[in-house]
Amino acid sequence: MSRHCARLCATGRALLYHRAMPASDPQASRRAWAILFARLVLGFIFFMAGVYKVFELGPVGHAQKWFLPFRDTFLPVWSLWAVGCAIPFVELIAGGLVLIGLRVRDALLGLGAVLAIVTFGHLLHAPLYAFHEHVIPRLALLLFVLVMPAADDRFSLDHLLARRARRPGA
Repeated sequence: MSRHCARLCATGRALLYHRAMPASDPQASRRAWAILFARLVLGFIFFMAGVYKVFELGPVGHAQKWFLPFRDTFLPVWSLWAVGCAIPFVELIAGGLVLIGLRVRDALLGLGAVLAIVTFGHLLHAPLYAFHEHVIPRLALLLFVLVMPAADDRFSLDHLLARRARRPGA
């Protein structure tokens, strides 16, 4: 095993780590894994919803099914069409970005806006909507990844690109 793949702990056990992990900080490793798993789950949730809404239901079908029922509210119909057709693409693109770890903060802001819009919409028709089933789990993952320092997200393309940019001669 190369010196990049393992080191000897004070206890004499071999500790495997990824090159992106500093050998001296096991907490950094735990944070990186926690962020990765939260980012992957959140990314898959939104990306797969986007795939369904863009390629199977279609953006127009999404707007008709989920947004046009709000015609009976004060919201202008044009806004229902615009937001209803845009959200599938936001979920697809931002979910994919979160999944691969590229422009994560920007993608999270887009997905946070989607969650705020969904929350607002559900409250228009059902003031006691069960948020714990849909919004809260997604929001919890989103907030966790958002509040963690970007430098701790070591299994992301953002981290890889930042490391390359810091490299001399890059």
